[in-house]
Amino acid sequence: MSKLDAVVVGSGPNGLAAAITLARAGLRVQVLEAHDHIGGGMTTHEMTLPGFKHDFGSAIHPLAVASPVFRQWPLHAFGLDWIDPEAPAVHTMRAGSNGSVTLERSLEATAEGLGRDGKTWKALFGPLLADWEGLLHDILRPLIRIPGSPFTLARFGIQGLPSAHAVAELLFQTPEARALWAGMAAHTTLPLTTPGTSAMTMVLILLGHAVGWPFPRGGAQAIPDAMQAYLKFLGGEVITGVRVESAAQLPEARVTLVDSSPGLLLKLLGSRAPHSYRAALERYQYGPGIQKFDYALSGPVPWSDPRVRRAATVHIGGTFEEVTRSEAANTKFASPSPYVLAAQHTLFDASRAPAGQHTFWAYSHLPNGSNQDIRPQVEAQIERFAPGFSRLIMQRTVTTAAQIQAFSPVMMGGDVNGGAGTLWQLLKRPNLALTPYRTPVRGMYLCSSSTPPGGGIHGMCGYNAALTALKDEFGIKEIP
Repeated sequence: MSKLDAVVVGSGPNGLAAAITLARAGLRVQVLEAHDHIGGGMTTHEMTLPGFKHDFGSAIHPLAVASPVFRQWPLHAFGLDWIDPEAPAVHTMRAGSNGSVTLERSLEATAEGLGRDGKTWKALFGPLLADWEGLLHDILRPLIRIPGSPFTLARFGIQGLPSAHAVAELLFQTPEARALWAGMAAHTTLPLTTPGTSAMTMVLILLGHAVGWPFPRGGAQAIPDAMQAYLKFLGGEVITGVRVESAAQLPEARVTLVDSSPGLLLKLLGSRAPHSYRAALERYQYGPGIQKFDYALSGPVPWSDPRVRRAATVHIGGTFEEVTRSEAANTKFASPSPYVLAAQHTLFDASRAPAGQHTFWAYSHLPNGSNQDIRPQVEAQIERFAPGFSRLIMQRTVTTAAQIQAFSPVMMGGDVNGGAGTLWQLLKRPNLALTPYRTPVRGMYLCSSSTPPGGGIHGMCGYNAALTALKDEFGIKEIP
């Protein structure tokens, strides 16, 4: 490739989204990836036994399906095929054949399963669902902006600012509604009493009603593979096996976008970074980490409640009170009765395992950087709702928080969200600025999940950063 217009460091979903955005504007773009495969944490490997395909990182992708940029790009033409289970998610609340509560795709059907809380559920989500695309457009970018849907955003903001615990206690009366809400809130990885945790809770539920909680056929790897193919179609390229740790290792280009941690960005900026900016990024905070478990099973998970088989996503956590206690422990110690986020892909995608056999993907939260092994507690929790699960295990692979950080510096201490999602840090991610993708060094930008809107597979961090670079350095304000 001749002299470059742009270099992107990292081929995660945000790095690839940035590269595609720049290439769509007619720029010559090159992506550099340290690993021998693309996708960052969004990859699929045979992590247990031959023929069993496991997602290393993200497994279920409602934000990817709903993402404003993914929806406008022809990724389906490059091999991306979505599988949409009958129900978005199921929460195991108690042991027994009638022990779960379901987030249905239909708002009305979900409300019917929540008894006297059904009316409250519809009142909470009905108005937001009517303008979900406008709301998503407003929240998947820096918060300090003029909103496109101000009334919907105001409604969302008022309801999303309190803690998930406070909203549950104020609005819901039934154990079913409270448990379903708590399982969604636990995705934040923060204690449910943290202000603002209702916001992400509402987003996940809203997406379940709007687009479902689908996943790619064949594995999460299908997303970066399709993005790379589209980038190649646009004239860009990805080079793997290239680790960049200093500015001297970068090829010459007008702009550089970094899909990595604030720490790596500071290495690339070196002495060019002013002290105030360096100090701000060094204060950047990470949330709890995870320990992840991948299983090769001889059969499907034997849930005591057969309704759990209707969804690929399972929240294994018990009652509202149990989930609250589990997530409150994340900043200090691992819970003895942990909340477990799980995915059972092979009930809906037989291509991921040999005939008649299954994969099972799960993780649980623990303090950032913790080396504690919580496998016994996690498997006991699964066994509680699926007696006989352990007898089906043919092979397991355990990935610690330290191993997750070693794979990608974005996930420091095992924080898969690229930084704590507190209200304050949502405003200063990674520093307090109207346009947080810019750095003090001209031509250098940060585009990882450590920028707004944060964690999740949506590509909007990369897209927003690329738009900033196009405007700053090339005078391009709109992409045809």
